[in-house]
Amino acid sequence: MMNRNLLIILSVFMLTLAFTGCKKEESKAFDPEEDITVVARDAASGTRGAFHEIMKIKVKENDIETDKLVVGALEFDGTDKVVTAVEGDKYGIGYISLGSVSDRIKAVAINGVEPSVDNVKNGSYVVSRPFLLVTKGDESKLVKDFLSFASSSQGQEIAVEMNYIKAADETKEYTASGMSGTIKVAGSTSVTPLMEKLQEVYKALNPDVIFEMQSNGSSQGIKAAVDGSYDIGMSSRELKEEEASQLNKHVLAIDGIAVILNNENPINDISSENVTNIYTGEIAKWSEVK
Repeated sequence: MMNRNLLIILSVFMLTLAFTGCKKEESKAFDPEEDITVVARDAASGTRGAFHEIMKIKVKENDIETDKLVVGALEFDGTDKVVTAVEGDKYGIGYISLGSVSDRIKAVAINGVEPSVDNVKNGSYVVSRPFLLVTKGDESKLVKDFLSFASSSQGQEIAVEMNYIKAADETKEYTASGMSGTIKVAGSTSVTPLMEKLQEVYKALNPDVIFEMQSNGSSQGIKAAVDGSYDIGMSSRELKEEEASQLNKHVLAIDGIAVILNNENPINDISSENVTNIYTGEIAKWSEVK
């Protein structure tokens, strides 16, 4: 009898502990008075270059371009690292390619406009940029063939399936060439998922082609194309004047840039002015976002 009573007491004690633990978890609700964790891409990122320019985080003063990213911002060299940082911090804010949005985080509306392919296409969602493939000089027959595939109806359909926007409405059908050889590609981590899928389908059509790929940021990809160490550079930003003068530019697709928050953040819409003020340090707490 005593053993039975002891078991009952222990069971009640364990249930009390579990209930207390649940109450503690419930008490850790989103607190808008906590500091915002600002998450950005690294300086070599094309996503950063485009986003900071569009959002006026990067400004030109007396012909000198200055990035006014708040001191203490977390800077990461890849899209997934940004997603992971925001996913793990309920007070975090970041930005990523629209095509990389998943249920791990939430993409918020900007100025009342949802980040969607249709809204990028119709111009109502203004945070967008091109995905570029860049080459130098006369391209080899193999590189030309792959670029032809990327811009073909099959290649552009892959872009659409991955939530990007076609570079052109008028496209031609691609026919397998049966070519062989190696294509070296480097650059943007944002362009990489699309490029990997294009390579997979191209290789299925032309199995004797090998790709060597390095995802190291738009600036590095452009540099690799300029110095000839790689055949194709991937960029998720427009080329600067000096870069454009040295390279051939091929628009692969158009992509939106999504502002992302932790799923526990109650905010679903944020003004571009607030985004700018968060990233430049004018706003430090979520309670200041109106």
